[in-house]
Parts: sequence; C-alpha cells; structure tokens
Amino acid sequence: MPLRTDRRSFLQTAALAGAGYWAAGPLRAQESSSPNEQVQFACIGVGGKGDSDSNDAKRFGRVVGICDIDARTLTKAGGERFAEAKRYADFRAMLDELGDKIDAVTVSTPDHTHAVAAAAAMRLGKHCFCQKPLTHSIWEARRLAELAKEHGVATQMGNQGASLNAARKSAAVIQSGALGKISQVHAWTDRCGGWWPQGIDRPAGAAVPGHVSWDLFVGPAPGRPYASIYHPFKWRGWWDFGTGALGDMACHVLNMPFYALGLRDPIAVQATTSGHNRDSYPNWSVIDFEFPSNESRDALKLTWYDGGKRPDASLVGKEELAGNGVIIIGEKGTLYSPDAYGSSFELIGDLAEPEVEFERSPGHFDEFIRAIRGGAPAVSNFVDSGGPLTETVLLGNLAVWAADEAETPGRRVEWDAQAMTPVGAPELAKIVRPEFHHGYDL
Repeated sequence: MPLRTDRRSFLQTAALAGAGYWAAGPLRAQESSSPNEQVQFACIGVGGKGDSDSNDAKRFGRVVGICDIDARTLTKAGGERFAEAKRYADFRAMLDELGDKIDAVTVSTPDHTHAVAAAAAMRLGKHCFCQKPLTHSIWEARRLAELAKEHGVATQMGNQGASLNAARKSAAVIQSGALGKISQVHAWTDRCGGWWPQGIDRPAGAAVPGHVSWDLFVGPAPGRPYASIYHPFKWRGWWDFGTGALGDMACHVLNMPFYALGLRDPIAVQATTSGHNRDSYPNWSVIDFEFPSNESRDALKLTWYDGGKRPDASLVGKEELAGNGVIIIGEKGTLYSPDAYGSSFELIGDLAEPEVEFERSPGHFDEFIRAIRGGAPAVSNFVDSGGPLTETVLLGNLAVWAADEAETPGRRVEWDAQAMTPVGAPELAKIVRPEFHHGYDL
C-alpha cells in the first residue's frame, strides 16, 4: 500500500514541477527522463476498442501489463505493440501480480465485465479509464461512481465526443437560450442495422476454440455454451453481455444534450419495439424519456430511436435525416445536429448563431492523464458525468424489457432515481441490479 501512495503522490508532484507541460502539448512517454515519471498502465481488453485505448495508454505512459480472453488478440498485441508487457487472460490475476507496479487501468471489454474489472482496479487505488457505456446496469453505474469518490481516483468514460470542442460549442449554444424554452429532444442511431444481429434466437452451442477462454468471457453473466456469434464483436445484441443499440450509441449521441440540458434522473420511460425474446435485444426501439424540470429548464420529453427508426424529417425541413443525430426543439427555433457527437449543427428558424464561451478540451485521453497528475478531473469522469449519463441511457432498457410484444407500447415505467427503483414493477429489479455469477462481485 505505501508504494501505491508514493506513486500517486510522485505523479502529481511531477506534474506541478513541470507546470508548463500543458501549454507545450500532451506528454509523450519518450519525453520523460526517468521511467518513474511515466504513468504505468495495465490494459484490460486489447482488441476492438481496446486496440485504440491501449494505444492511448502507450502514447501517454508505459504499458506494463495486457489482458485479453482471446489468446490470438493477446499475442498480436504483445508481439506488435507491447513486447515488454506481461500477458494475462484473467484481469484478476493481472491486478494481483502487478498491483504495486501500475498507476492506472484501461477497461475495454464487453459491457457486462466493465463494472467488475473497473471496481477491482479502483479498490486497489488505481485510476480508471472505462469504455462506454460505463456499465451493463444502472446499479453498477451508481456503484462505480461511488467507488471512484471513495478511493479518490481519476476516472474517465470512453465517450470521446465529450472532449470535442465542437460538441461543447453546440451545448453552449443551447444553454445560451437561443432556442428559448426547450420542449422536445429527438435522438437516434442507425445501429444495430447491419452492425450486429438483434431480435434472434439463441444459437446452438459449439466447441470452444482453443484460443478463447470462454469462462472468462462469460465472467459474471449466467453460463451459456460458446457460439461464434458472441465473440469477438456481436455480443452487443445479447442481454447477458451487451446493452443493445441504445447502450452502444446513446452515450455518444446523447452526450451533447445531456450536458446542455442536464438530462439526469428521468421520472418515467416507455418503449415500443419490434418485439424480442428477452435474450436478444429487439431489431428496433422507440423510447420516450420524461424529465422533470430542473434549475435551468422546464420539464421535457426525449424520444430515442434505433434500428432504422427516426423522427419525422419535416421537423427540420429535410427530406431525409442523417444516420445518427439529435433534434432539439425550442419555442424560438430548433437545433439539428446530423452526427453522433453533436459536433456540427444547423439552426432552424429565424435564429442568429450566438457568440458563446465554453471550456476547451486538450483531448479526451489528455484529460484523463491531467487528472491522474493532480489536475482538473476529466469532464467525462465517473462521478459527475460518466455514471449519471450511463444511468439515464440504461433506464431506457427497462422500458425495452417491458416492451417485448411487437409494435405494442410496453408499460410506462415510473422511476425513483434516488432509490434506484422502478415504482410498482419489481420484475424489472433484475435489470436494474443483475445477479453476479461465478464468484464475481462489486
């Protein structure tokens, strides 16, 4: 334990000693004169998004351990990028062995293992970067935010759009009052579409390939036989492993309106879907979120669309909408952002674009490193943003679970955010807080 405290104190002291570093640009590993000045990383998941996340860790520090349940992915990463890093299949073994040698972790695994991996690292006092959505369930998101606060670690969720200055400008335009009183928000994505299958039956089991540690892939989820449809990418469409199109994309698409309008703690959600078997997510969903008023705006309704569903393009005077986007409707006019990050926009109506000010970002992972070194927290930290945004997003999946009959509105689920309870709907408790299996826990 003393070694951990010493490393954290040293990194923060080193940052203060070199105060001109942020003006000069992001820190590169080769610029450090001593290995002790580098942030030492262990990377949990090095394929898919883990490829770019571990590369960011290497760019800003030194990767001393890598972990992946796929031996081929692990061998490729170790041979091509991280020759000096120790290799592991089980993140628990990596943290046990390297706990006194690392400062931070990246977590880039399927959604259902985000929380158990991130929690294990934070309990050791390690700073944590975790991919979006932060967790597989609402309760896990709340718990990770609590752990981050309890252990005083720097954190960041991997919704990179949160650091785009153009998206921050879009949010500032909305906050300026240019649109007047906001009444409706529409947000959508083209996923799942051809990206991965949803609305299908569970396939027959198959022999586990020798390079896949299937038990470690399943992790805290209920056991099931291996099938090639789950790994390495198409797990997103299964309730036990992923969070569907909503979970995959809403932490991007809703990030800008979340900041602009304070979209926390909806009071109710209701969905209509293509129908589903509660094993695989539906092909499409339309979900209504009801938000109460807050100190800066009146109550409003947000509607989410996925799987090819979109709002009426005439809302913004178009014949067709972009594949991902947001429409924010105010009494004075409308803002249309035709991308997944809110980084571009068009004002509809007799509106002049206002001059706005906003905090500029040095870059997404740059913010995480800054926080590790004792600077300002990353905007998308678990406590203030990553956790609350994930809670809002995943509340939509309670409504999806309740809307299993095709094209029939499911029950309106009332939500008590403080108690994390779906009012009068105890059957949804297992979606809010899942049961952990195979010895895993938070």
